[in-house]
Amino acid sequence: MATYKTSDFRKGIKVQIDGDPYVMVEMNFVKPGKGNALYKCRLKNLIRGSVLDRVYKGGDTLESADVEEVEAQYLYKQGETFVFMNNETYDQYELKADQVDDNWKWIKEGTVCKIMLYNGLPVTMEPPQHVNLKVEYCEPGARGDTATNVTKSVKLETNAEVLAPLFINQGDTLRIDTRTGEYVERIRV
Repeated sequence: MATYKTSDFRKGIKVQIDGDPYVMVEMNFVKPGKGNALYKCRLKNLIRGSVLDRVYKGGDTLESADVEEVEAQYLYKQGETFVFMNNETYDQYELKADQVDDNWKWIKEGTVCKIMLYNGLPVTMEPPQHVNLKVEYCEPGARGDTATNVTKSVKLETNAEVLAPLFINQGDTLRIDTRTGEYVERIRV
């Protein structure tokens, strides 16, 4: 099994601590006036979602986690379970609602997502960075109301709600940044 030295620590690496996989979500390097350099790390458990704060000294090592990312297409939702399929191997993965988290807002049938597998079992899911979704409902904008930076709440086809400019109408297709949940642009179809 590969290991990470403290000099390799950075945001996004996957490590194993006490038999559980973690992703490093934050890493700060601190060099006090005296003594060894310190690495203050915030790690998120990929299975339970809990967050762990740890401090490591220069020269410490962490074991890398046996995780694999595969692309899978979202098929359907059955109760509280989301079903995905790997388009190359046709393997199906089932993720519970807490594993999908708030990412359900950005996926519709056919959306290709990244599924993280730990020991062959799905743990988390990540939607594409940008998705195009149709506006299901919004209040009509007043004609001639062109003030800058004025927004209104719109409901998308996945039941997600985002803030969009006043000129957006029902039936428009919007590009949404899934990392921030913000409107990017209106797509001409």
